[in-house]
Formats: sequence, structure tokens, C-alpha cells
Amino acid sequence: MAVKLRLKRMGGKQKPFYRIIAADSRSPRDGRFIELIGTYDPAKKENKVTVDEEKAMKWLNNGAQPTDTVKSILSQTGIWAKYKNTKKEGK
Repeated sequence: MAVKLRLKRMGGKQKPFYRIIAADSRSPRDGRFIELIGTYDPAKKENKVTVDEEKAMKWLNNGAQPTDTVKSILSQTGIWAKYKNTKKEGK
């Protein structure tokens, strides 16, 4: 089973917010998921992103592939850099 870290759209019409989830790559965008990792709310001015670093690192270390948008969100929060550093140290 290929796991992806991706966004799930929530909220009403014209007022979206997103949940960052770990899901099977074959499941639909807003369908079944394995675990909730964080949220992203583009409408807010402050605190747009909340990510559980422990869960994100667990999934990345287990081989989950983030989408481009989730990768940029993880880069903004510093989690992607930590993941790359731990990967380099492991080699």
C-alpha cells in the first residue's frame, strides 16, 4: 500500500480549510484516510498551519510520499529539513 501525505478539503462553499492527512494513494481526495497529521487554513492571517511533528516524522520515516503542497507546508514549518537531516545521518 502506497501512503501519501496530502490535503483533504473541508469547510463550506468559498470558505475552505484543509486537513493534512496520511492516506492510501488510491483513496479519493476527501475520502478515507489513515491518520490526521495537521491542518492548513489559508483564510487566517496568523497560525495558518498546525502540524503534529511526531506524526509527520513517523510517516515520512515509514516511506510516505508528500504531495508538492504538503512538502512546501512541511518546509515552512521546518519538519522537512529535520527529516532530511535525520535521513543524511542514517546513511
